[in-house]
Amino acid sequence: MLLSDRLAQVYAGPEGPHVAAFFDFDGTLIHGFSAVDFYLDRIRSGKVSPLEAIRTTALAIRGIETEEDFEKLVAIGLSGLDGQRLEDVSAVGERVFAKKLAARVYPEGWQLVQAHHRMGHTLVLASSATRFQLEAAARTLDIEHVLSTALESGEDGILTGRADGPTLWRAGKARAVREFSAAHGIDLEASYAYSNGNEDIDFLSQVGYPAATTPEDKLREHATAESWPVLDFRSRGLPSLPTIARSAAAMGGILTGIGTGAAFGLLNGSRRTAISSIMALSSEYSLALAGVRVDIVGEQHVWEQRPAVFVFNHQSQLDVFVICYLLRRDFTGVAKQELTKDPIFGPLFKFAGVAFVDRKGGGSPREALAPAVAKLKEGISVVIAPEGTRSLTPTLGEFKTGAFHLAREAGVPVVPIVIRNAGELMWRDALTVKPGTVQVAVLPPIDVSAWPADQVRNKTRGVQAMFEDTLAHWPGDPRPAPKDPNPPKKKAAPRKAAAKRTVAKKTVSKKSSGTRRRTSE
Repeated sequence: MLLSDRLAQVYAGPEGPHVAAFFDFDGTLIHGFSAVDFYLDRIRSGKVSPLEAIRTTALAIRGIETEEDFEKLVAIGLSGLDGQRLEDVSAVGERVFAKKLAARVYPEGWQLVQAHHRMGHTLVLASSATRFQLEAAARTLDIEHVLSTALESGEDGILTGRADGPTLWRAGKARAVREFSAAHGIDLEASYAYSNGNEDIDFLSQVGYPAATTPEDKLREHATAESWPVLDFRSRGLPSLPTIARSAAAMGGILTGIGTGAAFGLLNGSRRTAISSIMALSSEYSLALAGVRVDIVGEQHVWEQRPAVFVFNHQSQLDVFVICYLLRRDFTGVAKQELTKDPIFGPLFKFAGVAFVDRKGGGSPREALAPAVAKLKEGISVVIAPEGTRSLTPTLGEFKTGAFHLAREAGVPVVPIVIRNAGELMWRDALTVKPGTVQVAVLPPIDVSAWPADQVRNKTRGVQAMFEDTLAHWPGDPRPAPKDPNPPKKKAAPRKAAAKRTVAKKTVSKKSSGTRRRTSE
């Protein structure tokens, strides 16, 4: 099944929180297994004893075939947490996700999560991993509920290095899904589940709409026999040799574009011609040599009103080349004033005509924006990423208001540029670029001149919502079916009130006087 077919199936199905979407984590929402990254982090921190390393290696070599084998592996891993505070372990989880795991989130998985959000479904992350391995991912993907292997702690909040009850593996995960559904009024026959692992056949069988995602062999065979959808996601692993070669060729294309563009400028005696030629040719050559195509929707909006302030969502180093390819000429960026003193980027940015703004001088915002306003008055458009930095996942970061204040001050429109999947081809901090197609949607110019100063923040949130809607419902992709104005009445299943985030089948237990008290956080 194609991803677009699954999205269409979701959008054609029932809406509402009585329908759940259960997602496995390792190998399903992310490429690979998070436990490896956490284990390597512990090794680098000197927290893995020789005995633990030997026991883990021996069990891994023998293979994990039964629930008893998995329980032993988890017990070995958790023993290393004995004596640590939960908040310290959670901080490790945040760091590992930001540095390692976020780059391996499957964009296809993200699209499925967003589709279920749009339908008002109850989203659940269900994994045999522990809470601290999952919370950062759940928060970033806005998945409200987490079912995980629980950790045990004492009254003082110190972890004991043991699991609190059985792990959520095979029968344990399926049982947790049933318990969660009973507690939250979930209609399992109308619900969805996603996993890649052979051990999750029982988990997937709990719902009416299972799907095997990039499945292991036994799961693929079972899914085919049961006519379950099989969705194969694009690998987020190590680059192939052809990809490395294309990336090297793309770097050569950048240098060729710089040389050719500079020659054009020299022949015409114009620095502006040189800059525009370098931007256009470098992006064209590098993208072509890397095997990257750009599919543009709404390209006419690039030229309707210039100069303008162009705003784009920022995921990848590739975004810069896509923007240069799209805008072609007569535009520049914005950089902080301190970069003028940088021995490398300072001269390059000055040559490129970058507008340097000073936000540390204590002056008014209008004074800080003056250099960028001057560029716009000269007929040079300005490009800004309102998130401020590259986001960890396709989920948008909060938009800052600077670009919109700038456009309002200069009396020019804001033109949104929505980049859908540059991160699939070249993720944050990657050194290579994969061949493929980057999808870009240019939205109509937005007149901000009449925005009241005290409403810029709220208006900015509205623009961010436009980006979110475009990313969730790309032009040409299936959209939710229109609601029936007279839907048949159906008695709703009882639904218990839930906290903002339900964590685990059982979260952290605390032991006191030989009794075990369970707390829900």
